Amino acid sequence: MEQKLVVYNSLKGEKESFKPINKDHVGMYVCGPTVYSNVHLGNCRTFISFDLIFRYLQYLGYKVRYVRNITDAGHLENDSDEGEDRIAKKARLESIEPMEVVQRYTIDFRDTMAKFNALPPSIEPTATGHLVEQIEFIKKILDQGYAYEVNGSVYFDVLKFNKDMPYGKLSRRNIEELVHNSRALDGQSDKRNPQDFALWKKAEPKHIMRWPSPWSDGFPGWHLECTAMSTKYLGTQFDIHGGGMDLKFPHHECEIAQAEAVNKKNPVNYWLHANMLTLNGKKMAKSTGNNILPYEMFSGENSILKKSFSPMVTRFFMLQAHYRSIVDLSQSALEASEKGFNRLVEGILMLDQLVASDSSSDFNIGEWNKNCYSAMNDDFNSPSLIAYLFDAVKYINAVSSGLKKISSEDLESLSKSMKGFFYEVLGLLTPEKDKNENESKQLIGTLELLMTLRDNARADKDFKTSDLIRNSLEKIQIQINDTEEGTSFKVY
Repeated sequence: MEQKLVVYNSLKGEKESFKPINKDHVGMYVCGPTVYSNVHLGNCRTFISFDLIFRYLQYLGYKVRYVRNITDAGHLENDSDEGEDRIAKKARLESIEPMEVVQRYTIDFRDTMAKFNALPPSIEPTATGHLVEQIEFIKKILDQGYAYEVNGSVYFDVLKFNKDMPYGKLSRRNIEELVHNSRALDGQSDKRNPQDFALWKKAEPKHIMRWPSPWSDGFPGWHLECTAMSTKYLGTQFDIHGGGMDLKFPHHECEIAQAEAVNKKNPVNYWLHANMLTLNGKKMAKSTGNNILPYEMFSGENSILKKSFSPMVTRFFMLQAHYRSIVDLSQSALEASEKGFNRLVEGILMLDQLVASDSSSDFNIGEWNKNCYSAMNDDFNSPSLIAYLFDAVKYINAVSSGLKKISSEDLESLSKSMKGFFYEVLGLLTPEKDKNENESKQLIGTLELLMTLRDNARADKDFKTSDLIRNSLEKIQIQINDTEEGTSFKVY
């Protein structure tokens, strides 16, 4: 079946046929989290949206290089290059090293996305791991004449760049509008124009996150890291750049300007933006208390919802809305999604119990399958796909009740497609699969604890306890291997 994928390109403001630069290969970059706090549900919604896109591209047979960064430096408290670094501020408040903050919340982010069954990206680079690339990129922008250095800081000259290439084309803002809406600079600013943005900032004496550069000891600008890393791993021009709608301006606009300043060409063919998640009809915000974290949803330990909701129900709820639509989180909406998800799971599990008949089917499987693909080929329309899956569930229930018939060939085709779209495209898990995976993680954690206890026993020369652990595990076919590097185990 020939697939014609159409995507909504934010750069053009319309849907376009998707044609990768290199046949059968897709390069995709998505702006990742700034790891200074627990990842919130709005961020999760964005990453689940791009997980869906990543999964479907792979399902169509594309080889996808998916790059999603970790911002571990350079993201100040506001977009005007002022305020503290968010990570450094958290470290100061908790009296710990900034990289302890980074480690804690990077682990939280990865663990949370794993609970949502989101696939890890192909490459997950960090800003601090690519300082050399960022410094070299700044040098190239300076060489092209689109940046200037003042008192150890380097700024991108937006007005000068705009004379040669339009700035603001992604967010549809013209330079006159930006100039008119900008506040005048105060005497403390090193910028020539309010629209200019930092490529490198000289660190103040109190700023603890700093690195050497040709201009000063300082840190890179937030916009720069994504340009440097996307270019390194995907080239000077690649297929898809994604992120939340809130990043369109100024972050993505600045990315385009930086790349065009150096390479003189449009860096990305398709810009995709996921919309926001609201809570009870209002914007989610910690300051107002209208906020809920993923683990609070999963545990039910919150004052907003009356019960807990599993990661799969939450993921299903998000996928029931198109990624470009605002979706509102509420008790009633989640309960409705939970019922729908359970009904879909029952249909998936019932497939293996259906008995095929010798007669023809009462359902056009080929047409249904085509409709499922058509839904996803229309800018990854997961709500339409889910609606078609529910149509199939009605048919499955009718076959199970003896009201409808299905041929063996159609049963095999339906089963393959239903499971493919449910597990591989939507990234959903049945409770049984979810439970088995959790039990596997718990088993591994238990075994690792036993290894630690056994190592401690051996260190204390308590060989009776050490041998008891070894012999007890071997009885249940778990072999212990002691090497110079440490103790490992193997399950037979």
